Amino acid sequence: MKIQKSLFGTMPDGAAVEQFTLSNGNGVVCQLLNYGVRIASLRVPDAKGNPADVVVGFDHLDGYLQNDYISAVCGRVANRIGGAKFSLDGKTIKVSANEGENQLHGGKCGFDKKIWRAEAGQIGVEFACVSPDGEEGFPGNLNVKVIVALTDADELRLDFTAITDKPTPVNLTSHAYFNLAGRGNVLDHELMLAADFYTPVDSHLLPTGEIKSVRGTGLDFTTPKAIGSQMKKFPEIVSGYDHNFVVNGGGKSPVLAARVREPISGRIMETWTTQPGVQLYTANHFDGFAGRGGARCEKFGGFCLETQHFPDSVNHPGFPSVILRPGETYRQTCIYKFIHERL
Repeated sequence: MKIQKSLFGTMPDGAAVEQFTLSNGNGVVCQLLNYGVRIASLRVPDAKGNPADVVVGFDHLDGYLQNDYISAVCGRVANRIGGAKFSLDGKTIKVSANEGENQLHGGKCGFDKKIWRAEAGQIGVEFACVSPDGEEGFPGNLNVKVIVALTDADELRLDFTAITDKPTPVNLTSHAYFNLAGRGNVLDHELMLAADFYTPVDSHLLPTGEIKSVRGTGLDFTTPKAIGSQMKKFPEIVSGYDHNFVVNGGGKSPVLAARVREPISGRIMETWTTQPGVQLYTANHFDGFAGRGGARCEKFGGFCLETQHFPDSVNHPGFPSVILRPGETYRQTCIYKFIHERL
């Protein structure tokens, strides 16, 4: 793997945004930004060897400054915290609300908006940041590292670690938007989710606390199905997916959470994770804004597979815990593996 460093842009306060270009011997090229640990570009060959960019991004920094979360690492707590508050060791903790009364993806200035320290190494790029005690209302000084590596097996691997000096919730994810065709919408992408269950939500997209079977619902991707076909079959899904699925066998070692195939290009992407959940989001809010090369980013123009703990876990004791305590180390891995199908 080769790594090159360059200047991508300058923040309004003068801070430099660095770009790291990773390439392997198979024609896969990934560009990372230290602004939010963004996957800014990921060029992957198709079945005939023709490359295309399979992530949504922008040519210039302004695009990222004007569009939250796109292809960034989200935290300190990804997804939603209901009422922007929770109880921890008998105390009520109030955090910043940035989605009505709730908090989404870490608050008003989450990890996606940070300039991370970045250093290229032999296996990838190590990004680091410190979230100080009280930031966005969260307790504890949290030291976070994300190592992003591109392997010769065409895997983009993200390894997350964190330590704290006070008990605090931690739930980190990559919010990369993928489109394996490189353009258009993703409704013809064929999706398989290794998930027999999901966490139902209310009208505010907050979990009810239940865990239900996907069988007989528009959330059943236990066998491969075109994303759009499920939306047509089940009217309640017509506005798009923004649902958390329970990964079968999620644990300490990465397991297969999802497999997506784009039938025209023959590109296949597998998502492997140590996390108990994966959030499927189909870019429901895209409104035609200009992306890379001036391409219009329309509704359903990408999909996210956000490997993570369940939404609002801090308020549901029955969900896997997201509380990190002093002396413990948060460790999670997400792998996006690309395969070139013969057509």
